[in-house]
Amino acid sequence: MNAQNVIENLKKRFPNEPEYIQAVSVVLNSIEEEYNKHPEFDKANLIERLCIPDRIFTFRVSWVDDKGNVQTNMAYRVQHNMAIGPYKGGIRFHSSVNPSILKFLAFEQTFKNSLTTLPMGGAKGGSDFSPRGKSANEVMRFCQAYLLELWRHIGPDTDVPAGDIGVGGREVGYMFGMYRKLSHEFTGTFTGKGLEFGGSLIRPEATGYGNVYFLTSMLATKNIELKGKKVLVSGSGNVAQYTCEKLLQLGATPLTLSDSNGYIYDPDGITREKLDYVMELKNVQRGRIKEYAEKYGVKYVEGARPWGEKADIALPSATQNEINEEDAKKLVANGVIAVSEGANMPCTPEAIKVFQDAKILYAPGKAANAGGVATSGLEMSQNSERLSWSREEVDAKLKGIMADIHANCVKYGKEADGTINYVKGANVAGFMKVAKAMMAQGII
Repeated sequence: MNAQNVIENLKKRFPNEPEYIQAVSVVLNSIEEEYNKHPEFDKANLIERLCIPDRIFTFRVSWVDDKGNVQTNMAYRVQHNMAIGPYKGGIRFHSSVNPSILKFLAFEQTFKNSLTTLPMGGAKGGSDFSPRGKSANEVMRFCQAYLLELWRHIGPDTDVPAGDIGVGGREVGYMFGMYRKLSHEFTGTFTGKGLEFGGSLIRPEATGYGNVYFLTSMLATKNIELKGKKVLVSGSGNVAQYTCEKLLQLGATPLTLSDSNGYIYDPDGITREKLDYVMELKNVQRGRIKEYAEKYGVKYVEGARPWGEKADIALPSATQNEINEEDAKKLVANGVIAVSEGANMPCTPEAIKVFQDAKILYAPGKAANAGGVATSGLEMSQNSERLSWSREEVDAKLKGIMADIHANCVKYGKEADGTINYVKGANVAGFMKVAKAMMAQGII
């Protein structure tokens, strides 16, 4: 395989999908050497089959707002690859959602799920509907309308969706309720459900907790402790909130949070009490992070991200491409020793190169934020067995999975000079499992 030739061919076939091309390029460039050790892969045209989704569903969703007006949104489900298990991946409700973003997310999800060692394929879905500014009844009506089409394409052994940006426990509950009504069955078809109807303990916390667990494993390779470190966190949703919670539990100090309007910088640190306020503000009041700055009298920067502030560690936990080359240079200049991705693809390829050239610890999202989908996999197991595990059991399993993912990244990513290329390690480890499964199952 010549990675560049494959990428150029995909660019011609999908010219208006930059996020998808970006994700594919990062993976192909890092696995090219390992791929070419297996001529049987090339003979079976494995790489093209792995890059292009199995299928994509595109449909219209019409729903009625509180004023009685009919609204229309576009919706999608990208079922990328199920060689190692049923399709698994979140649903995103955000105005930016389009086929390119969902194809990149489903592609990444395939390797992320592979890294967890659990039997899950890769998928992603969503709509350009935004819950922001909508009433609970409007959100419910949209979720129900969305499921009227989606339900026929999902199931516990086919495709198991979960939440993502704009889709939390409330939205999952509405969608699961509609699925149950339409299918006449109660199965583990969604994860991230409420505890009262098949959800798992630790699932809301899992992505943030898992990222911090992965971070501690990375730091341990340099004999560095997390305790006492100052940390920049972006976002203020589920991932950012529980990232901060775990940082506080382990003795680190989160300094920043952000949303689409700007970021706050609290030099004294975001304490447990302040984090409780953020959770109330974001999860219940649906407010803006600017209100934190007003309440606690701290710095707020409109229309910006927190990467120019001084700290020891950066944990991007908002959305894709939120750290560019200039941001990365600021982080390195300010002495950041590690960057671990809580979001999906938050660093541009240019930013990643800056981190790697500076020899700082850098973990890609498919490894570092895999705790969320890993715990979704554990929720699926509990649903299948009609069991509910304790908080301690689930957390112990999550820690073990994150430690295993880190070990696999080290196995495939260790360079001759002793440094660990986590991008290469994660991509090769995730790819090899899926590739071997596809080869064993024939040309289909």
